Amino acid sequence: MRDFHFSIDRGGTFTDVFAEVPDGKGGSKFKVLKLLSVDPANYPDAPREGIRRVLEEVTGVPHPRDRPLDTRRIASIRMGTTVATNALLERQGERLALVVSEGFPDLLHIANQSRPNIFDLEIRSPHPLYEEVVEVGEQVVLPLGDGASQRNGAAAASNSSRYPPQGTLEAAVTGEVVEVRRRLEEARLRADLQGVLDRGIRSVAVVLKHAAIYPAHERRVGEIAREMGFEQVSLSHEVMPMVKMVPRGFTAAADAYLTPHIKRYLAGFVGGFDSGLTAEGGAVQLLFMQSDGGLSPVDSFSGHKAILSGPAGGYVGYALTTRWAGLDLSKLQVIGFDMGGTSTDVSRYAGSYEHVFETTTAGVTIQAPQLDINTVAAGGGSRLMFRNGLFSVGPESVGAHPGPVCYKKGGALAITDANLQLGRILPEFFPKIFGPKENEPLDASGTDAAFHAVAAEVNAHEAATGAPSLSSVDEVAMGFIRVANEAMCRPIRALTQMRGYDAAGHVLACFGGAGGQHACAIARALGMSTIFVHRYAGVLSAVGIHLADVVAEVQEPAAAKLLPAAAEGGAGAGGGGGCAPGDILERQARLEAAAVQKLLDQGFERSQITTERYLNLRYHGTDVAVMTAEPAGSSSGSSSGISSGSSSSGSGSSSYGEAFAAAYRREFGFVLDREVWIDDVRVRAVGRARPLPDDAAAEPGPPGPLPAPLATTSAFFEPAGRQPTPAYDLNTLQPGHSLAGPALLIDAISTVVVEPGWRATITGTHNIRMDALACADPKAAAVAAGEVGAVAAEPAAVATAAAVECDPVRLAIFSHRFMGIAEQMGRTLQRTSVSVNIKERLDFSCALFGADGGLVANAPHLPVHLGAMSEAVRFQVSYYGPGGPGAAEGLAEGDVLLSNHPQLAGGSHLPDITVITPVFSSPEGEEGADPRAGGGPGGGQERGKRIVFFVASRGHHADIGGISPGSMPPTSKLLVEEGAAIVSFKIVRQGAFQEAGITRLLLAPGQLVDSIPGISGTRNLSDNLSDLKAQVAANTRGIQLVGELIAEYGLGVVTAFMRHIQANAEASVRTMLRQFSERQGLPEVGSVTASDIMDDGTPIALTVTIDRRDGSAVFDFEGTGPEVYANHNAPPAVTYSAIIYSLRCLVASDIPLNQGCLAPITVRIPHGCILNPADTAAVVGGNVLTSQRVTDVVLRAFTAAAASQGCMNNFTFGDEQMGYYETIAGGAGAGPGWTGRSGVHTHMTNTRITDPEILERRYPVVLHAFKLRQGSGGRGCWRGGDGVIRELEALRPLTAGILSERRAVRPFGLCGGGDAAPGLNLLIRAGGRTVNLGAKATVHLEAGDRLRILTPGGGGFGPEGADADVAAALKRRRLGGDGGGDEGSDAGAPAAKRHAVALKGSVEEYRRAQETV
Repeated sequence: MRDFHFSIDRGGTFTDVFAEVPDGKGGSKFKVLKLLSVDPANYPDAPREGIRRVLEEVTGVPHPRDRPLDTRRIASIRMGTTVATNALLERQGERLALVVSEGFPDLLHIANQSRPNIFDLEIRSPHPLYEEVVEVGEQVVLPLGDGASQRNGAAAASNSSRYPPQGTLEAAVTGEVVEVRRRLEEARLRADLQGVLDRGIRSVAVVLKHAAIYPAHERRVGEIAREMGFEQVSLSHEVMPMVKMVPRGFTAAADAYLTPHIKRYLAGFVGGFDSGLTAEGGAVQLLFMQSDGGLSPVDSFSGHKAILSGPAGGYVGYALTTRWAGLDLSKLQVIGFDMGGTSTDVSRYAGSYEHVFETTTAGVTIQAPQLDINTVAAGGGSRLMFRNGLFSVGPESVGAHPGPVCYKKGGALAITDANLQLGRILPEFFPKIFGPKENEPLDASGTDAAFHAVAAEVNAHEAATGAPSLSSVDEVAMGFIRVANEAMCRPIRALTQMRGYDAAGHVLACFGGAGGQHACAIARALGMSTIFVHRYAGVLSAVGIHLADVVAEVQEPAAAKLLPAAAEGGAGAGGGGGCAPGDILERQARLEAAAVQKLLDQGFERSQITTERYLNLRYHGTDVAVMTAEPAGSSSGSSSGISSGSSSSGSGSSSYGEAFAAAYRREFGFVLDREVWIDDVRVRAVGRARPLPDDAAAEPGPPGPLPAPLATTSAFFEPAGRQPTPAYDLNTLQPGHSLAGPALLIDAISTVVVEPGWRATITGTHNIRMDALACADPKAAAVAAGEVGAVAAEPAAVATAAAVECDPVRLAIFSHRFMGIAEQMGRTLQRTSVSVNIKERLDFSCALFGADGGLVANAPHLPVHLGAMSEAVRFQVSYYGPGGPGAAEGLAEGDVLLSNHPQLAGGSHLPDITVITPVFSSPEGEEGADPRAGGGPGGGQERGKRIVFFVASRGHHADIGGISPGSMPPTSKLLVEEGAAIVSFKIVRQGAFQEAGITRLLLAPGQLVDSIPGISGTRNLSDNLSDLKAQVAANTRGIQLVGELIAEYGLGVVTAFMRHIQANAEASVRTMLRQFSERQGLPEVGSVTASDIMDDGTPIALTVTIDRRDGSAVFDFEGTGPEVYANHNAPPAVTYSAIIYSLRCLVASDIPLNQGCLAPITVRIPHGCILNPADTAAVVGGNVLTSQRVTDVVLRAFTAAAASQGCMNNFTFGDEQMGYYETIAGGAGAGPGWTGRSGVHTHMTNTRITDPEILERRYPVVLHAFKLRQGSGGRGCWRGGDGVIRELEALRPLTAGILSERRAVRPFGLCGGGDAAPGLNLLIRAGGRTVNLGAKATVHLEAGDRLRILTPGGGGFGPEGADADVAAALKRRRLGGDGGGDEGSDAGAPAAKRHAVALKGSVEEYRRAQETV
């Protein structure tokens, strides 16, 4: 009889086994086992060993390790594994070749051209998965259609005759038409593949352009590869049939890289059993957990679906077990909190699984359904360090070996040590598996000694900075815990508050080995009142795997419209090409039948199978697609829901459209009046073999008296300090038992801390529910009512800013909180804006400023905005301050300011509009406020009110008028030609939005048409107004969040730590300047110089004079050339941005980015030079070109890096109906110890580039090539990065423009390194004539004309062929040292290995997107 069911989660450190076994009474019971994942001295495979132990224990029959396991009693084995994730992180997968369309050999190297860390000059990126590339001779393009559209043009009806296809027209799977210009060159392909085989590579990934909709060429490549003997062939259209060449290519490469690796592991696993697990035996059901939360049979388990195999089990586990008697499941919202050894996973469940369809792990973008599980680098093993006056937790992990100090293996201090130090972990009740022989308890004395060392360093720092109080060892350990907790709260806020959900309305489902020690603090910080800890919380991933369904998914791309009734809020009528209504419905039915058949083939009965239908929908003209489930009760069989031009309508259409609109409104705050398009059709079939648990049904009976505690320990809790804390054996507590904190609940695999202010209750099924004890919070109520002034007047806020001392714990916490405010402002702006630039490209920045306009926190969005926003706020402070033009009017509550003037008001260029909101509060407790700021712009203030801070948001508006659409004319000579220029305007006056006034200002340039031909006011007023309202809303959200912070800490404390944060950054910059001066051998007051030349011969000169006595510096641009009669003049704010960006890059450690970075700096820019032009000078190119050259000059002065490409390569094309804008990557400069990255954006920009397939689907162009420009980087000891080649063909007449630099002057090398190749812009006429366009040009393209843009490389560093001594001397020039400058305490482990954490999930994707606009 087969009566054993095993569910196993094989993690990186531990393997958890959850087994359903016979109870000897005709029923079943559960057994739990945890063992080390790697223990070669005792067993070869942890999951098999776990099964062996359970079988032997329950049956009493020996199962020797040296024999295949007997499977006669095993019914099923379900497993989640980190094998794929680890192989990806450690780059230990299969040797691989990439087969790709000709012209795109570097597709996955360039990817979206952004860099992962905007302040990392080295631009460290993971190695590619493939070793070799084979370019395939073939070409498929999308011809112009005959229906009027943005792509086809106004005269589309005659397209087929005016621009006849050059190849053969064939049908795509979407019903569209493709043009095959070039058939597959099979002979060449075979020869190239044979060379790959000869070099020992047996795995290939194939990605051809447009293969998702026309897979014929890919299929043939696959047939040839398999015929030739390749063992793994991953075709992109089979792995994930979605449009987008880059992520589909990454996914195919991941599949080809990981699947053979997984198969080898599975073969080894199966080989340890008898024939019951083999394909021939087949008696045991063997299933593996996928990233989407479903199980897959072993023969269809592939690498790209295995990335979240283990974490997905935890998600399913808490989603299906968080319940208790009396709970209304229909209203349940849960945050999953899985805190493990190296990281913490957070996620959200509210009745259905939340999936994402494109995520990046270890530098590889995976396009496949995955549960939205967000990883933060804070786990039990996160390293604790005191550096630069800050408490730092992670992101590095100490790992399982050597582990924390208490593991007795020479490790480093970690969060586990802090919990041990505070009495929250008791060594006598923890497994004795530590020390050299893994048989000793946790080392409490070693942890204590390490914390004493850190406390001594903290106290020495506090004494040196004038802080009189000393921190105890407990306070230091608790400080690290508080910082870690705040780091873990940030992604939870992002999953809830940033998406329109109230975090306080959720239950915190806590699991994982370390989660129980932090749950109360996390819940309290987020306002949650209930925590749920399952009885199997320590192995909940294995429980989730036990409960998971078997899933089969099928998906195909589509190209059709929903009918007019499909989008609530008035989507426009559809019409034109695409699939007919019946085609989509037939495809849904066909895909459903295929998915169901996959489960029937696995032995499911049809009654056990349910199906879910989805359409991937988006508004026309946008990139934001929402995978929309078919709503309950909709008519799947009706053709009314989907159309390509029919005028019928019905319930199916309405249901899908309403579901899409509801999801869009919840995420973004509104719906659009546009057509809704179907991009993909997806069906998910679910096979449910075992019933769901019914934990909610059990009512606890009378529990009896509480058992005696195991021990009573002394544990530390804030604010009371050490308290007697009873520790209970969780297994002795009965349903109905209830106890108030403080208490510890201990079982064999975890410890749950019940903090003071919480009550733990054992539910009817032996789970733990913790509830916050009721307490009044008048300050929270005041914040909810919007009474910021009232909050400031509370007694808790009376402390003056000047009297609030800086302590390193709160410094780290406030750094997180301030940055979190800027991030949430950004998400509000993105949610409520309507333009593509802000909503999708995320071309904006949000920031928090002190009362003097000094930057406090700016989420690292756009480098070119970093310093410029502060200049804009400071200008408004002076404008409305004493003696300013607005002094008589002053500022009052409810006023919101707007400006964009680059020269007069701290702007960058005119399209970047800044919206600034001053925030007032009562004077009580404000003695520390800056009287100049508080009383400055106060002519119109209410008596007794003061400005205590500012919030601001800057967004790039797609058009604000001028002589060309997009307001970025390549040939402008005067500022007025670039659009509306606004010095200061109250866009909100005492709470009323001034729509008429701002409309007049935005349309004003059009009144100059008689004197400036072609000039216009804004061409998209409605988007301008909507986005400006969104910016006001973002500022309002920032005010609310700061109000909450004031309610929590008091106004005096908040304003004080605004200044302490700035002072911390200032100290770091001063230290860097002193170190540089000493390394250069400068005198106590000494100077370095640097210069460069623009393509027109204009010099940019810089002298940096450093005074080591106070760590200050003067940046003097005397000698810089005069203002130019062109548009690459740069306003002063752009130079400030370049300086603050460079300084942040030069400081080796991760410091807060704020005004303190510029505090030690005096900047001198001569009036009338190119960096400080007249207020009428054109500047649009200065923001995108000159800013790059200023950065190169600053870094040259510090000998930090050779020149990067020094340009953004701004390229535009369009006509009267359509416009497109992109910036193009180039080469990065090399530096002391690193080669420059090739094909990447550098310094002041980090914009993503449009995917090749999306570009061709939306616009009338063909992208012929996008690849590295081999050899264009400068030579040297460390070579500069190569630029790129980008070649596009126009399918119909267009006007194109290029605004670029470094076409005449080469990017310089440094310290003997060679210069890089300059760029080149070529126009290739259809007849073959080639013309050099120069750096800046506007040109008319006819159909068939091409533009070939060759971008500059980066300069080399050090002389080529330098010997080891010279190379070592050059590396010592690197600020921060060879190791990157980790300065601070790292007690106990001078040689401890750093373990990187792979951050992932929708929150991390959003962060990447904001840094790569």
